[in-house]
Amino acid sequence: MTFIKKNIGNILFALFILIFFFVPGVREFIQRQLLMKPSLETMEEKIQLTDEDYHLPLRGVNVPDANLSDFRGKILFLNFWGSWCPPCRAEFPSIQALYESKKDNVAFVLIAMQDEEEKVKEFLQKNKYTTPVYLLEGALSERLVPKVFPTTFILGKDGKILKRDDGAADWNNKAVHDFINTLNQ
Repeated sequence: MTFIKKNIGNILFALFILIFFFVPGVREFIQRQLLMKPSLETMEEKIQLTDEDYHLPLRGVNVPDANLSDFRGKILFLNFWGSWCPPCRAEFPSIQALYESKKDNVAFVLIAMQDEEEKVKEFLQKNKYTTPVYLLEGALSERLVPKVFPTTFILGKDGKILKRDDGAADWNNKAVHDFINTLNQ
């Protein structure tokens, strides 16, 4: 009994570590809670993508092949992620929820980076995700190169980068929905 009282902190810490690593879904939940940023700040200086920036061949993982230029003239949710990336995995449910509610008004392009197609397919199938996912078939423009994973851009119909978010975020919140709704007016 004295041993337990003296080591209760260590016991609880060890229990937390075991749960974190061995109970399915707990790690993603904790990461999602710790890494999500509810605010939606727009870029102060609007950067406009050029035709060259948009020329980017994409191999579809769960959709047909495309080119980023196919989405020009549309509001574009562009996300760079990896199935190997814990923060990317943590934010994916919120992207899926946003996709389900906004897919008629927004084009979604999620590009799996530094990843294997089979692992990406397995991740999507296991979680029943339907958001369009692609692999790069060319070099990214300097303006789009992610500094961290995940990195997300929201582009206007004119190709301006309206929002850039480095790191995981909650994409299915009121601020995001309101922001997208203002772009569709």
